[in-house]
Amino acid sequence: MITKTAIVTGANSGFGKLITMHLARRGYTVIAGVRQKENAEKLAAEIDHASLSECIHIEALDVTDAQSIHVFKTKLHEYEPITLLVNNAGTAFAGFAEEVPLDTYRQQFEVNVFSTIHMTQAVLPFMTRGSKILNMSSISGLMGIPALSPYVSSKFAVEGYTESLRMELAPFGIQAALIEPGSFKTNIWSTSLKEQMLQPADDSKYKNYFQQMRDYMDAQRANYGDPHTVARLVVSLAEKKKLKRLRYLVGKGVRLSLIAKWLLPWHLWERIVLRTLLSKK
Repeated sequence: MITKTAIVTGANSGFGKLITMHLARRGYTVIAGVRQKENAEKLAAEIDHASLSECIHIEALDVTDAQSIHVFKTKLHEYEPITLLVNNAGTAFAGFAEEVPLDTYRQQFEVNVFSTIHMTQAVLPFMTRGSKILNMSSISGLMGIPALSPYVSSKFAVEGYTESLRMELAPFGIQAALIEPGSFKTNIWSTSLKEQMLQPADDSKYKNYFQQMRDYMDAQRANYGDPHTVARLVVSLAEKKKLKRLRYLVGKGVRLSLIAKWLLPWHLWERIVLRTLLSKK
């Protein structure tokens, strides 16, 4: 029997936790990377309650810290070969491009982009023909959204990196692909974005624009998808022999939105987006 071993980053909440649980139930040994000790303890309790303790191994991992990744890497000899890496860890910063500090962009890229690159470099030596890398992108990696340029630009970068990576690894039988969710009920929208959205000052020219964006996002929360859908997709892709596509869209309306963007002239697409986001309710 071939041992199936997966690594999931950002495994303590949201997509990461669900992906970890779903993979374990499908017979994977899962190495769950968690940054904070208290989150690791909470996850351990949930894993124990689900009777999955034998399948899931929680390891300390701060994907933005080189030393943490180095220590994590030294433990992988116990698990090799690694058959699946899910680069899931991420966060979301928001604000209008003119007002967002440059350091915020750097922090956004550190978490969403450079951690994906660093983890991939760390894990690839432990992978063999048939292994897979799934990078968590977003529909925001394919279309810009006002007031989300830090997050959007980081996901565009993940898209380009993965496209190149996929072709580099193809001759060695290792496959890379992108998961591109729409809006789901996860912490990145309910917590990260809410706490990390730079609100314009009272005298800012973006103040009304900002409020309209917030109103739109609040109104859309009731339509956010079930994150289990994304976890099931990851398991399905992990079990496939061949990932024929680079991009795997998931979520309500994302495919239709993307088709519209690709087919419509830019000026029409832009008008539709702005009218949708800024229409008076």
